[in-house]
Amino acid sequence: MNPDEPVQLVSLAEVKNILKKKEKERKEFSYEQRIALEHAQKFVRLPVNKTQDLIKALMKLDRIEEIHAYKVADLLPTTKDDVKAIFAKERMTPSESEIQQILETVGKYYVE
Repeated sequence: MNPDEPVQLVSLAEVKNILKKKEKERKEFSYEQRIALEHAQKFVRLPVNKTQDLIKALMKLDRIEEIHAYKVADLLPTTKDDVKAIFAKERMTPSESEIQQILETVGKYYVE
């Protein structure tokens, strides 16, 4: 990996699709690839197109950076505490109204 190349974020749903395609092409996966696919299959709760739409909607919210949008889309928080946990290590802490906007946006795309 070249440190000068820009990093491209991908959602867990995209990882699942990529690994499923690779699985069809190859006879065997490495241990890490198998674990990654199992993890993705277990935790992905939205199809790729809905995940991408959710990320776009989250990016339109104030102060939400791309990395945060991807984290939210992968984890699909349903409570204020879930949202706070996503931002716990970040410099930016969302306000109560921003947390509510995030939860409402997630709710439009994901219903448990």
